[in-house]
Amino acid sequence: MEFELVRKSTLKKSLTELPALGMDPCSIATDFRRYFSHTLGRDKDCKSVHYLYSALAFTLHDRLMERWKNTHYACSESNCKQAYYLSLEFLMGRALGNAMLNLGITDETTRAMYEHGIVLEEIAEREHDAGLGNGGLGRLAACFLDSCATLQLPVTGYGIRYEYGMFRQHIENGNQVEEPDHWLRDGNPWELERPEFTQRVRYGGRTEYYHDHSGALRVRWVDAHAVLAVPYDVPVPGYRNGTVNTLRLWSAAATDEFDLGEFNAGSYTESVAAKNDAEHITMVLYPNDASENGKELRLRQQYFLASASLQDILRHWISHHGKDFTHFAAKNHFQLNDTHPTCVVPELMRLLMDEYEMSWEQAWTITSSTVAYTNHTLLPEALEKWPVRMFRNLLPRLLEIIFEINAQYLAQVAQQWPGDIDRVRRMSIIEEGAEPQIRMAYLAIVASFSVNGVAALHSQLLEQTLFRDFYELWPKKFNNKTNGVTQRRWLAWANPSLSKLITDKIGDGWTTDLSQLRKLARYADDTAFRKQWRKTNQINKARLAELVQQECGITFKTSALFDVQVKRIHEYKRQLLNVLHIIHLYDRIKRGDTADWTSRCVLFGGKAAPGYAMAKNTIKLICNVSNAINNDPDVGDLLKVAFLPNYRVTAMEIICPGTDLSEQISTAGKEASGTGNMKFMMNGALTIGTLDGANIEMREEVGAENFFLFGLTAEQVESARARHDPKAIIAADEDLKRVMQLLSSGHFNQFEPNIFDPIIQSLTTYGDYWMTTADFRSYVDAQQHAADAFRDQEQWTRMSILNTAASGKFSSDRTIQEYNQDIWKLKPVKVFPVT
Repeated sequence: MEFELVRKSTLKKSLTELPALGMDPCSIATDFRRYFSHTLGRDKDCKSVHYLYSALAFTLHDRLMERWKNTHYACSESNCKQAYYLSLEFLMGRALGNAMLNLGITDETTRAMYEHGIVLEEIAEREHDAGLGNGGLGRLAACFLDSCATLQLPVTGYGIRYEYGMFRQHIENGNQVEEPDHWLRDGNPWELERPEFTQRVRYGGRTEYYHDHSGALRVRWVDAHAVLAVPYDVPVPGYRNGTVNTLRLWSAAATDEFDLGEFNAGSYTESVAAKNDAEHITMVLYPNDASENGKELRLRQQYFLASASLQDILRHWISHHGKDFTHFAAKNHFQLNDTHPTCVVPELMRLLMDEYEMSWEQAWTITSSTVAYTNHTLLPEALEKWPVRMFRNLLPRLLEIIFEINAQYLAQVAQQWPGDIDRVRRMSIIEEGAEPQIRMAYLAIVASFSVNGVAALHSQLLEQTLFRDFYELWPKKFNNKTNGVTQRRWLAWANPSLSKLITDKIGDGWTTDLSQLRKLARYADDTAFRKQWRKTNQINKARLAELVQQECGITFKTSALFDVQVKRIHEYKRQLLNVLHIIHLYDRIKRGDTADWTSRCVLFGGKAAPGYAMAKNTIKLICNVSNAINNDPDVGDLLKVAFLPNYRVTAMEIICPGTDLSEQISTAGKEASGTGNMKFMMNGALTIGTLDGANIEMREEVGAENFFLFGLTAEQVESARARHDPKAIIAADEDLKRVMQLLSSGHFNQFEPNIFDPIIQSLTTYGDYWMTTADFRSYVDAQQHAADAFRDQEQWTRMSILNTAASGKFSSDRTIQEYNQDIWKLKPVKVFPVT
């Protein structure tokens, strides 16, 4: 027996302790050949780039794995406090370039591929974007995970492994057409399936009461239908520090492959129904919720994420501490990325009470001490609400817990404001009415010890408007954490020519401390440095022009002003205002008003939600205006317009460095923060924008003279609504009148009568809610200011340098440091070097 123990111990050590993998070109090339020939079984006649990409991905994944294990060991041995970032979206983009960059082996890998006559860029292009997000929310989550790993903070991400990510968009006759984005069709070499940590998630059934062994009244959830949550782990490497954190994504599977009885009876469809129903939960990112089935599926997804993640976290705790939860709150924090994961609140209560026999008070103390909530929207319609009826059918036990949370919390409200029935009704988690609804944002606020907005103005408006009642009750809960983006991906990787120029001038410390970019300001007046800056700008504009040519068939000349608006298509983001300005420029050209003209290339990109008719109509308008302008010989190269289909992370890595003018023109008071604005600024683009979201802080950092400001403020928007008369504004502004005449005459839809009537009516008949006409004149004037400034290339370059130099605040490293300092209070965990 003693010999057997020694043998097993030796075996365990021999399995886990291997010589470190080489990081030199020769070692990388050797492993690449082995994977290509042996693991993938390819030979010299194989021409498929897919297998070359897979072999290289496996090669780099092995090197990540060494550091991944060491990170796990370091966290385990330090018994550290941990945070968990729960998000329904993670827009990770491509992993290959990020892995090389953060491992510090980009040059070595390039040389290793060159030895085999392989161009690394061609392999990288083979990778599918992991499109597990809709836009800024999911990309922010990805940036945050990168910063957590770079700062060596023990933070694990939890999300869903959607089979189909955000739809792939293509344009037919100017119309958005959605296609499934089956990003997993060729597999994902970066993920690691962990079936040993599979969890069971339940739906439906009923609750029943019973007395436990000590006589205490308990509740159990019975007759529920179970679904398996299978985890897939994705490595998240820190920047050259040995840390590799984890993003755990859940995939749904049936508990049984099929019903054998149904199969034997000859009914194959029914035999696999349970399997199909289970797998639907993680089939697609954000199912269309226009139907009842779509709404229910979305709620299933949200509970699936919450339950599987919490069970996994509690499993990990029990494996180290048993069922002693005395110090659980001191060692764990859950950060909810918007309202989507709010089911964490009642589910954590359920698990602690029903599974681990805690009292309500004990469970609530833990829950309210560990959950923190980040809000990402000022649009009331975007705050999720679920019918009580749906919760009762799908999650009956959670509904009981929510009712009890609400009852106890409203008693506190009534005590604070005796007799104020209206306030109690306003603040209730349950919204009364013909169809009672659960207000998920309210539930998140009530249960969280921290509630934060994502820009100074956003947080201020949350406190003064959307959540004012809650702020008056719990002012200390509320705080601000201005968003940021990771400079590793959005400058170091996306813009290699500018990165090299910056590093040559000030050193490479900015990659982990973006505030060091301030050193660039002293070179803004250096003529030679400005010349180098313009050279890198031209390189990047050429890359962008090539992308536009390939995907749109439109030629952008790099000498023109590259004017870019890429983001989700939504009325509050006001792509329509941009289009009105383009029509105004077109009208000027047709009238011969081109003295002191600045040639301009305008690029749009972004997806409209499949059910959002006005957003889709806006895309159609952009495309029709583009066709009219680009095919008019009177216009020529004075103005070009393009709509880039299927906007995505990989496209933004080319768009961002090649942009001169960044459009951040949302109606003031509606954009929570924005992150695209920060990426553009970091890469030297100048911003034209309103005082909205993070624009305000960006302008403060760079100075008013280096920012093209226009439009009403948030306060002015609200005060102007009651008296806003768009028809009078149009009548009083000759330029706007001509623009609206061109639209109304059908000039841009001569063979498609009346298709743009909804847009025209939104600006006139229906009151112009987004204040587009109110800001038109100010916007046109700011655009003229930008055009004039661009003609002085020396001055424009100076302003560009100062924008990059002032972007240090907008690193996600700074944001995460603030989350940690004020909310999580984690200690960095140093990781053992790979030996």
